[in-house]
Amino acid sequence: MSRTGAEIADSAGVTLAEARRLWRALGFPDAGDDAAFTQADLDALRVVGGLVRDDVVDLETVVRLIRALGRTMSRLADWQVSTLAELADPRRAGRDSAEAFEHLLVYSWRRHLEAATARLDAQGVHDQRHDDPEQPAATQTVGFADLVGFTALSHGLDDVGLAGLVEGFESRCADLVTARGGRVVKTLGDSVLFVAADPLVGTEIALSVVEAIGHDPDLPDVRVGLATGAVVMRMGDVFGVPVNLASRLTAVARRNRVMADTATAAALSGGAYESRALPARPMRGFGAVQPISVRRREGAAAP
Repeated sequence: MSRTGAEIADSAGVTLAEARRLWRALGFPDAGDDAAFTQADLDALRVVGGLVRDDVVDLETVVRLIRALGRTMSRLADWQVSTLAELADPRRAGRDSAEAFEHLLVYSWRRHLEAATARLDAQGVHDQRHDDPEQPAATQTVGFADLVGFTALSHGLDDVGLAGLVEGFESRCADLVTARGGRVVKTLGDSVLFVAADPLVGTEIALSVVEAIGHDPDLPDVRVGLATGAVVMRMGDVFGVPVNLASRLTAVARRNRVMADTATAAALSGGAYESRALPARPMRGFGAVQPISVRRREGAAAP
């Protein structure tokens, strides 16, 4: 039996305003006075209400967690449906695979939760320079990989060709980043944002992306910007000066080249990489910045 928002809020022991706020955080519009909620909605609201009442977490933290969950699940659901839509009988495939996919979803989430906790411990949990202890900060190398000439190229492709190009680029980059110990933060169609624990790992990822993507006849050329410094990690995203600087450096890099900031380049001296400082140039928000071109030293093999 379906119920209204007021009814499930009352049954769950939360106010209607709180219930609506949580529902919007999950990514759904207000249902007004419609009987749009099921027993599953009530059960979930009871769990959340119990956590707040028992002081396990406060309401603001719950809202932030649900918003992150809603955004992730919305994208995942769209991805799943669009993938299954390519099959001969997508509705049957969806029904038959639902239980298995749910198991994989929980398994994947638990594994990533363990990995995220380990990263937080390795980073010293919090940077005391920040006023908000719920915004962990750490020194990371940020990479921004961008396809060259994507806009012009996309005009000559149909929808299937464009989707194949984007998926191929994102998949190759994700494999290269994760295989070498980095983490993909997000993809933006023609670009991929990733982070690594230190400049050496970040540089190896960047050069591997250039070597793999740049030599792939089915993909456009690529360029990568690298910047190292303190970033704030929140809602699965990263923020800070290195993120913006990596993006600016990508814009000035030549095709199939890696461009780094001085902090990243300083950690590479005497190793398997060569760096060359280029003339300083103005970059929006940073003033005059000296880009540094990085490449693998001749004869040096990828680790």
